[in-house]
Amino acid sequence: MTQNTENLRVRRMKKLLREALLDLIEERGFDALTVSEIIQRAMVSRTAFYRNYQDKYDLVEQIFEDEMHILMSALGNFGPERPPQQWVNLFEHVAEYEQLYRVLLGGKGSPWFAMKMRASLAELVKEHTLVPNKQPIADRRVFVNGFLPTLLASLFVDAITWWLEQGRPYSPGEIAQYCSQLAASIFHEASTWE
Repeated sequence: MTQNTENLRVRRMKKLLREALLDLIEERGFDALTVSEIIQRAMVSRTAFYRNYQDKYDLVEQIFEDEMHILMSALGNFGPERPPQQWVNLFEHVAEYEQLYRVLLGGKGSPWFAMKMRASLAELVKEHTLVPNKQPIADRRVFVNGFLPTLLASLFVDAITWWLEQGRPYSPGEIAQYCSQLAASIFHEASTWE
């Protein structure tokens, strides 16, 4: 067997497991699922599953890592001074992978996924942000202790969740504009704090 054939098999197996996981979460919720149910739905052997994942949490973590890599590439630098297109990119990415985000962030989804997404976005905010008047906010206590980055990350994760649960009533550009304006207002206010 060639390396390309092996890679193709692994990619196909991962795709089947991902689809099975998302379908089962929609039906039953993440907490109620077992690895046996996931591999049965995906028609993947137990050996193949455990060759690539430790458990269902590891499967979700790998899905998360893949999605965050794609998402962070789409975003580029993240902060209030970025053009609205950066925010639009976020919501366009979510719309493209709607089922994944709707399922994993929704009520039957994985609280772990939502927590990891908030943490990743908060870290991105922490690494790439200046307040609107170009003064660094990174040395401010509310930033250093993680309050402001976590608050902004939560704003976006909750906005994404709401947007998907409501059937995307706004275009990616509209929801990005609303969130961008809220984030800029929060940054502006935080720039006045000691």
